[in-house]
Amino acid sequence: MSPNMNELTGQIIGCAIEVHKKIGSGLLESVYHRCLEIELKKANIPFLTENAFPVFYDGEKIESGYRIDLLVDQKIVVELKSVEHVTDMHKSQLLTYLRMGQFELGLILNFKEPVLKNGIYRIINSAASDQSLCTLREVK
Repeated sequence: MSPNMNELTGQIIGCAIEVHKKIGSGLLESVYHRCLEIELKKANIPFLTENAFPVFYDGEKIESGYRIDLLVDQKIVVELKSVEHVTDMHKSQLLTYLRMGQFELGLILNFKEPVLKNGIYRIINSAASDQSLCTLREVK
C-alpha cells in the first residue's frame, strides 16, 4: 500500500475521531455520516457520498447495484456503522464493494463504540491489482 493511501487513511480516521469527540456515541448512522462529510470538507478531502454503482451480470448492467457510504478521493471506500458489534457480514459487505469497484482499501467506522479506535476496521482487497480471487484481510 502506498504511503499516500496510509496518509489519506490517517486523515479520514482523524476526521472521524473529531466527530466522535464532539458528539459521542449512540446516535443514528445518518448523523455521523453528515458530520463526517463536514469534517472531510473542512480538511479539503474530496469524497463522493451515497454513490450508487452498477453491477454487471452476464453482460447486463444493473443500475444501483450497490451504494457506498463514502468514496474518498476515488480510492478508499468508507462504510459507517452505529451498531453494537461489527460482524463478519459487515466486513464481507465491504469486501464485496471493494471487489466490485476494484478498490484496494476500505474502512468500517463504528461510531457506537465508546472509544472510536475500537470500532475502526481496515479491510484490504488483496486482489485489487491482480484481479485474482479476493481474500479478506482485516487490519485493526
